[in-house]
Amino acid sequence: MYGSHEEAIMTQDDKKKAAARAALEYVADNAVIGVGTGSTANHFIELLATLRGRIEGTVASSEATAARLRRHGIPVYDLNGVGTVPVYVDGADEADRNLRLVKGGGGALTREKILAAAAEKFVCVADDSKLVAVLGKFPVPVEVIPMARSYVARQVVKLGGNPIWRDGFVTDNGNIVLDVYNLNLTDPAAVEAELNQITGVVTNGIFARRPADVLILGTDGGVRTIT
Repeated sequence: MYGSHEEAIMTQDDKKKAAARAALEYVADNAVIGVGTGSTANHFIELLATLRGRIEGTVASSEATAARLRRHGIPVYDLNGVGTVPVYVDGADEADRNLRLVKGGGGALTREKILAAAAEKFVCVADDSKLVAVLGKFPVPVEVIPMARSYVARQVVKLGGNPIWRDGFVTDNGNIVLDVYNLNLTDPAAVEAELNQITGVVTNGIFARRPADVLILGTDGGVRTIT
């Protein structure tokens, strides 16, 4: 029997693991590493556990990530007590070739954005399905103070978006999330700034003003790195 072509193709999960493994190159000895949230970040945590004797510890972008790191015996610190974060490793829901991202499908966008801002280098890891020509097919998460939900939604509509309340979900910061569909993201930095100017918005999931420094993609042909 001939071998099937499908057997040679990596699964999406395999690609995520390959990208996460390649990110280990950016882990400095005796450093505190920023760690993101989501399926690809979880693969990175599994791999980081093999190096835990080399690093000082981590800063986590969510309570779920902190708990996973601790289960692997990896110290977790508060960002306020850490001098420098040389590298932050996280996934993305979408990425373009200019390393601008949409993140926050897991609802950790605010802490993710803080860590990205604080890190000297932001390494994004993903499978190649996340690479798009133009951002915007994936809805943009917006973290909102609860009492401002309806007001923010009305302002988002004025920007051309269709906001959907992520009902039943509360962020680690005690806020709610609006998932905004149909935004025109040909200029993602401008939309990022506009959304953040709405009173009641904590932040949004467009990472364009502070994009990734490195994008590592798992592909059928191996790992592809874009800088």
